[in-house]
Amino acid sequence: MAPKYKRKKQAQHKADSSKSNSKLIYIIVGVLVIALIIAGVYFIGGFGSTNSQADPIVTTSPTATPNPTPATKNTKILLQTNMGDITIQLYEDKPITTQNFLKLIALGKYDGAIFHRIIKDFMIQGGTINTNSELIDKNWAPINDEIGSNNHNYQYTIAMAKTQNDNSATSGFFINTVDNSGLTYQNGAKFDDIYTAFGIVIEGQDVIDAIAKVPVTTDKNTGERSQPTQLVTIISATIIS
Repeated sequence: MAPKYKRKKQAQHKADSSKSNSKLIYIIVGVLVIALIIAGVYFIGGFGSTNSQADPIVTTSPTATPNPTPATKNTKILLQTNMGDITIQLYEDKPITTQNFLKLIALGKYDGAIFHRIIKDFMIQGGTINTNSELIDKNWAPINDEIGSNNHNYQYTIAMAKTQNDNSATSGFFINTVDNSGLTYQNGAKFDDIYTAFGIVIEGQDVIDAIAKVPVTTDKNTGERSQPTQLVTIISATIIS
């Protein structure tokens, strides 16, 4: 009887052992399947994608002050004003002045600036004061004049405003509403020898004429009849080419 019992115990042991081995195989196979799935996902997601939008390059905004290069023969500026658009072609032979102007535009300094001085048969002046009657940048460094034999303040040219001192232009500019190239002051100084012309209006001359006709009153600070009675605002200044 004993041997019979012994044979039953051996059979039971073999059955238990077989079950244990099956469980171990299932576990190993499961682990391998999971590993294969993870590897496939990594391969497809990490290396298989060719869509650049799926893998954006993270960049940070520049903190340095924009420093555009001087204008080329194709550099154009758009001044959007509350009285219409003005397109200006910049000169390529005035690198100091145009670089300064482009830098101011890149920084958004002219957005919201006003034409604060208007003299119909002379010029319209802006770029130093905003709609809140504040200086757009009181600490802006002055630039050197670029006066030469080819400097002419013809009608619709844009030039840098300044004091009578040499090399004192900052952000202020004016647009000649008439040909001022032959203007000479009582002391003999020539207009073209003082103010650097660095571009010309190629579209929107009618807007310049309309601004020049805005009614003015006496400026209490200067006594000059040149202060507009309505706001003429530069909504935005942009580099378009």
